[in-house]
Amino acid sequence: MVLNLKKGQRVEVGLRKVRLGLGWNPNSTSGAPFDLDVSLCLLQSGKVVEDGHFIFYNNLASPDGSVRLEGDSLDGAGDGDDEVAHVDLTQVASRVEEILVVVSIHEYEERKQNFGQVRNSYIRITDESNGTELCRYELDEDFSIESAVEFGRLYRKADTWRFEAVGRAFNGGLQYVVDQYYAVSEG
Repeated sequence: MVLNLKKGQRVEVGLRKVRLGLGWNPNSTSGAPFDLDVSLCLLQSGKVVEDGHFIFYNNLASPDGSVRLEGDSLDGAGDGDDEVAHVDLTQVASRVEEILVVVSIHEYEERKQNFGQVRNSYIRITDESNGTELCRYELDEDFSIESAVEFGRLYRKADTWRFEAVGRAFNGGLQYVVDQYYAVSEG
C-alpha cells in the first residue's frame, strides 16, 4: 500500500536503494514548452558538502556515484515520471546529512512561466530492487508566481534515512537554489 503524504509529513524509508520519480504536466499554452529540471543538493549543515555534490542536468552524478539522475526531460510530455533520480543510501557519504530535491523551471523569465502553470506535480519513492512504491507526495498548492519548488528531502535521523514532503516554493529558479545551498560547507 502506497503512503500518500501531505506537506510536512515524514516517513522512514527503510530501503537500501531508492528511485525518486518526479512528474508534472504543464498546462496547455501556445508559448514555449515547459522545461522543468530536477536538482539534488547533498547537504551538510544546510550547504552542499563539496564540488560535485550538486546534482543537476550539467552534473548527473555525485563523485561517488551514490546519487545520479537519469537525464533531463525537456518538455514533461507523456504519462508517468518525467525525471528520475537513483540513490544508493548505503553509499551516500556519512557527512551528507540530507538530500534536498528541488524542481526549477528552465528559462522561466524568458518564457514567462511559473508553477501556477504546472499541474499534477508529484514526487514518489520506490524500492529500486523491485519497483514497489513506498510513498508519494502530490503538490496541490497553486504556486502562481514561483519558479522553483523544494519537493522533498531525504535526511538521516539516528542512522536511518527518512523522507519529508516539503512543498516550499520560491522565486529565482535554479539560480536561487545555487545561491541558497551552494556555498560549500566546511565539514
